[in-house]
Amino acid sequence: MGAIQEIQKEITEDFAMFDDWMQKYEYLIDLGKDLAPIKEQYKIEDNLIKGCQSRVWLHAEHTDGKIIFTADSDAIMTKGIIAILITVLSGQSPQNIADAKLDFINEIGLKDQLSPTRANGLVSMIKQMKIYALAFSK
Repeated sequence: MGAIQEIQKEITEDFAMFDDWMQKYEYLIDLGKDLAPIKEQYKIEDNLIKGCQSRVWLHAEHTDGKIIFTADSDAIMTKGIIAILITVLSGQSPQNIADAKLDFINEIGLKDQLSPTRANGLVSMIKQMKIYALAFSK
């Protein structure tokens, strides 16, 4: 697992290969389909991210100084968005996650392409991941 900045750079380069947003959406949906499934026991109310229009479950485990995130969503686009965040942040230390500046979101133009409710959901997902990081860094 590379550093957060390196992973973001790779994602930005991946997105640059596509000519238009339809192709980028398809790529996001594919990332969602490839997302490792969350265990059913973690699909509980406590793991739902508040502020998301669709249902998004996020679970975090602290193992060997790293946080491993698993997630799922009932909406394919939202699942792609959480998948891309997991690609960047899962397997990193709590401190690195808490300090991460997720510049790639603006670089690939993702936030501009999302409806206001989805953009709020994206912000909520990031916030929840950082809350886990802070909780585990104590």
